[in-house]
Amino acid sequence: MATSKAKVKAKATAPSRIHQYIPITATTPIIPQQIPVNNNPDLRPFFSRITATLRESFAQRRPWFEIIDRSNFSRPETFSEAVSRVRKNLSYFRVNYCAILAVFVALSLLSHPISLFFFVGVVWAWLYLYLFRSPDQPVVLFEHNFSDRQALGILILSTILIVFLTGLGSLIMYSSLIGLGMLCIHGAFRIPQEVFVEDQQPDIAAGFLSFLTVTAAAAVAAAPPMPRAQPMPRV
Repeated sequence: MATSKAKVKAKATAPSRIHQYIPITATTPIIPQQIPVNNNPDLRPFFSRITATLRESFAQRRPWFEIIDRSNFSRPETFSEAVSRVRKNLSYFRVNYCAILAVFVALSLLSHPISLFFFVGVVWAWLYLYLFRSPDQPVVLFEHNFSDRQALGILILSTILIVFLTGLGSLIMYSSLIGLGMLCIHGAFRIPQEVFVEDQQPDIAAGFLSFLTVTAAAAVAAAPPMPRAQPMPRV
């Protein structure tokens, strides 16, 4: 009996040989998703801003029939009168004159396709490589990285070379000078709108005089009162 009890006790205390299995769940590796970064600058806000500014400025133009109205043309008697007419008409038709000058320069560029190609290339390079590029993003050209300062230097040097070596600068300068000459001739022979000039000058003078009046009144109010003169004693 004692031996059987010892055997039972030994079996109870003996380590279990049953294999314990730990469940292992298959986990899929988490791959970080890279958010695509659009390095191409969005030019739509810039062009929409330019379009809105041009529309607002062009809305302030004078009627076009006033420019070609033959009843308002006469020969100036003196050179000083011609200069005065040019100054007044430039102030009155400034939006119209700018539009005419821009159209004249554009037609000159269209008549020279090579110069127009270089002009578009220069404008695109400045917009894409400098104005709409992040300063932290390097410029990669011919497998070389260029910093922001190096890119600016390359753009300035390239622009100077293109403007002076391809005839683009001379074309823009000559067309601008010819356009300005034609506008000056028009302004010298056209009788200026005296009503417009007289209406504008009093407003400016009134604003300036009102500023002087307010300043003088403030100075008088802030000044200490003048002492009264004492009467002279009689002898």
